[in-house]
Amino acid sequence: MSALSSADVNSRLKTVPGWKVESGELVRTFQFKDFRASMAFVSKVADLAEGAGHHPDIDIRYNKVRLALVTHDQGGLTEKDFGLAAKADKLV
Repeated sequence: MSALSSADVNSRLKTVPGWKVESGELVRTFQFKDFRASMAFVSKVADLAEGAGHHPDIDIRYNKVRLALVTHDQGGLTEKDFGLAAKADKLV
């Protein structure tokens, strides 16, 4: 799977509202009612990531969880990143 072109990335961004590209990564910050809800979400994301063999960077700040996706071995964003982003969105 090769990295997407800038035009493809911009087109795919329309399919994952709330996500944006920062420093070459696909990122979104999710907000929850409390720390336990944040951790429950992270656990579900971990299950998805393991199943996909594609692991996001995860930053947890009490009730906020930031996910950052990039396919390092392809040197950019791929369909894998957008696929995992869409699946993460369905968890909330």
